[in-house]
Amino acid sequence: MRSPVLIGISVKHYFRNMRLYRVMTPWPESEAELSDLLNQAAFKPCGPYAERSAGFEAPVAESADLFGRRLMGNDRLQLRVQTRILPAGAVQEALVERVDGFKTRMGAAPNRRELRDLKDEVINQLMPQALVKSDRVGALYLREQKVLAVDSASETVADYFFKNLTRAVVGLQYAPLAFKQPAVDLMNNIFLGQAKPPFSLARECRMRDPAEAGASVNWLEMDLADAAIRRHLAEGLHLDRLGVRVDHVARLVLDNDLVVRKLRFEDQRLDDVGESDDPLAQADAEWIVFAGFLQQLIKALSEQLGGWVN
Repeated sequence: MRSPVLIGISVKHYFRNMRLYRVMTPWPESEAELSDLLNQAAFKPCGPYAERSAGFEAPVAESADLFGRRLMGNDRLQLRVQTRILPAGAVQEALVERVDGFKTRMGAAPNRRELRDLKDEVINQLMPQALVKSDRVGALYLREQKVLAVDSASETVADYFFKNLTRAVVGLQYAPLAFKQPAVDLMNNIFLGQAKPPFSLARECRMRDPAEAGASVNWLEMDLADAAIRRHLAEGLHLDRLGVRVDHVARLVLDNDLVVRKLRFEDQRLDDVGESDDPLAQADAEWIVFAGFLQQLIKALSEQLGGWVN
């Protein structure tokens, strides 16, 4: 798996956690076309009574007019999610005062429906005064493999990203990345030292007991080749997450639905590719490194799990 594109620079710009999706419908042909579509679902700030607002923004501040950035044929996207922060304690304190006023007027405590209405009144009153905070959800589309990586391990966050993306790219069809063999087959092979390169065992795993819901055991920074740990697999526990080393390029934790967590690149450099004085050029170069790594990771997964599910 080793390639100059993977170890040319020390990577700072990449996704630590991600969910991977196949895109089954045509993707915009150009950076400008993608940008125009995303602009139709552009971010707008939260209104005074809205709890949340979301939309796309330029992933690169230096190119604020482009909502998509194409690098070596792959596209960066960024969703901005703005949320009003209304502390539960503030709502409860205001609600107590509102309930006391109700009792004084009506001579009785509010029933369940009336209490719910009072709470809605409090929230509507406080909402315009609430502070707002913004979170960003990035994504990277790999054109050759028609895969979109979303910068989150959370299925809920990824679903919300796609909810907004389909407002822009109407008719978009997608599905979680899947191969003909389950990911746990590869995880078992890696755990037992039977996997082919570029995969090898790192120092973290989680196992679950299929006979008892919620029962699990974790090992962190342990020698997973130890016979005492391996025995648990033979005795019926199932691998749920596994730390994996990908050649000498990166380490990550893979779970049995192909969610990537805790991605970390090794500190490697080549003299022929150094850091640039231009921050944008440097960031672009690092995204190209990340895209190259991700393309080869997906290719290796496909080769060892029997190919794509069509």
